[in-house]
Amino acid sequence: MSTLVAQPDEAVDIAKRRASEGKRAEQRLGMLLCAPAVVVMLSVTAYPILYAIYLSFFKADLRTPGNNEFIWLSNYVTVLSSPIWWSAFGITMFITVISTAFELIFGMMLAVVMHRTIVGRGLVRTSALVPYAIVTVVAAFSWRFAWTQGIGWLAGDSAPLTEKWPSVWIIILAEVWKTVPFMALLLMAGLALVPEDLLKAASMDGATAWQRFWKITVPLIKPSILVALLFRTLDAFRVFDNIYILTSGANNTSSVSIVAYNNLIRGLNLGIGSTMAVLIFITIAIIAFLFIKLFGAAAPGQGTGR
Repeated sequence: MSTLVAQPDEAVDIAKRRASEGKRAEQRLGMLLCAPAVVVMLSVTAYPILYAIYLSFFKADLRTPGNNEFIWLSNYVTVLSSPIWWSAFGITMFITVISTAFELIFGMMLAVVMHRTIVGRGLVRTSALVPYAIVTVVAAFSWRFAWTQGIGWLAGDSAPLTEKWPSVWIIILAEVWKTVPFMALLLMAGLALVPEDLLKAASMDGATAWQRFWKITVPLIKPSILVALLFRTLDAFRVFDNIYILTSGANNTSSVSIVAYNNLIRGLNLGIGSTMAVLIFITIAIIAFLFIKLFGAAAPGQGTGR
């Protein structure tokens, strides 16, 4: 009795179809698991976002609430043609890029130390997380007192918080000190997934510690690096607390969040403030889109495209 045997090409096609069906099933399951969180998030954030967009098309002021006037895109023209906005945008981007770069470097170093520590591992990890556990405002006041002339020992006889670039670098220092543990936590989660047998095999083949780290560890933890960079970049672009406490935006150290706060809360200008909030939202969305596009191959769940 003879049996039918599938041809090699046909067997490969069947295997590919089964693999694609399995991948689609995993994607459907992932979407179903994420759906409740997405629904809750949209129910909380959708109305404020849409209302901010709505207000950005109006000349609206809380001091004259009955005189709202629809002015279409005039608020956007006003903001985007203002040197105050672009100065704040430049400072924000500078703080974001520099602080995120330092946090990635020091966060990776701290993650390796916490991951490799054998003696006193719990004490080392707890001590490393202390800065992240401190409330940002409290930490910012500590940095402010430390750099205040006549009060803090770091300032000495100078007053760095009264000058632009010294203030910016102190803000970056405060940001890095506060959030390096956060980066380390995310990166340590990736380091835990690196197979030790693979590293030992590379060591036996003569690979140095740096070669093992750069050629094996880094490629394997790219998803963790992407998540850490994305989260921290989006958070850094919205920097507010440290600047508000350290300088209050004086000496051209305002971020876009500080400028939006000054117009929306202090100035009671709902139209301009909402416009700035919408522009910040758009910028953050663009940053997230670029991260996913540029580093999408490293994102969890991404295939090779074959």
